[in-house]
Amino acid sequence: MTDTYALAELQKESRMGGVGTENADRAIPRIDLTDFEARRAEITEELWTAATEIGFFQLVNHGIPQDQVDRVFAEAARFFSLPDETKGRFPLLPGTNAGWEKLSQTRPSVGTPDQKESYQVTRPRMDGLWPDDAELAGFQDFVLAFEAQCWDLAMRVLSCFAEKLGFDRDFFARAHDPASPEYQSTLRLIHYLPVPEDQKGRPGVWRAGAHTDFDCLTLLFQRDGQGGLQVCPGRDADAQEWTPVTPSDDAITCNIGDMLMRWSDDRLLSNFHRVKLPGQGDYTGSRFSIPFFAQANRDVVIDPPLGTYPPITADDYLQERVSANYRKG
Repeated sequence: MTDTYALAELQKESRMGGVGTENADRAIPRIDLTDFEARRAEITEELWTAATEIGFFQLVNHGIPQDQVDRVFAEAARFFSLPDETKGRFPLLPGTNAGWEKLSQTRPSVGTPDQKESYQVTRPRMDGLWPDDAELAGFQDFVLAFEAQCWDLAMRVLSCFAEKLGFDRDFFARAHDPASPEYQSTLRLIHYLPVPEDQKGRPGVWRAGAHTDFDCLTLLFQRDGQGGLQVCPGRDADAQEWTPVTPSDDAITCNIGDMLMRWSDDRLLSNFHRVKLPGQGDYTGSRFSIPFFAQANRDVVIDPPLGTYPPITADDYLQERVSANYRKG
């Protein structure tokens, strides 16, 4: 059953299918993580300001080596170059967040399938879902090692929010324990399909329709020149004023998810974002992006410190949000 919060979010998302207006002048904050421990207090304040006022920010000097970022995009390209019949041996099944899908996610905001394919990695659910070394040598080991680097970075950021919310520094690291069989954080490799010239800017079709993320924190890796991401800061989205996010090889774009917004008694903002089709003069080839979704283990109880919402397990919360917001295309 969908609770009042989820129903309100579904209704809000359904209003986000319009084009809206674009505000290219609004800046997405860039936060430098150099000397993280020595500068923890300063960085915490910068993160808190960005997360409470906008809900989006970019991390630079974040500690994940550039050669590792470059390689994960190369591995994604290798995977998606496999024939569909091969990728089809690793299917994304409902409720698992693990495996491959293509043109299967339809959002209430637009009612048309996202123009993409994706491969999702959720550690405890990957049995039978990896290509073997004959197909993609070294793929599994590298992707798992990269996922671990993403987890470490996400937990550093979340440790700052934990302290601001009155929790201890390691609160969210325990809630996202990768050693637990209840672990459900996900690394997703995404391939947005090339857009034919006659499909540029086609009304009602999006590479990814307007949505919020359901997790605590998303880390998004993008490539220079492969734009299209737009954000709508502020949960009052009625004005639909969208801000383009310039992709960058060396910056990680981050956003707060619905789970952390609830956990923070709505102090940290989860905001709408989407990926538009290319317009005139835009790059129309394949677009790759790689998000890591930090979402609490299934058995963890989300209990906001101020009591704005009743306690709920992370599993029940995510199932509620997914069932309300995804339809099969």
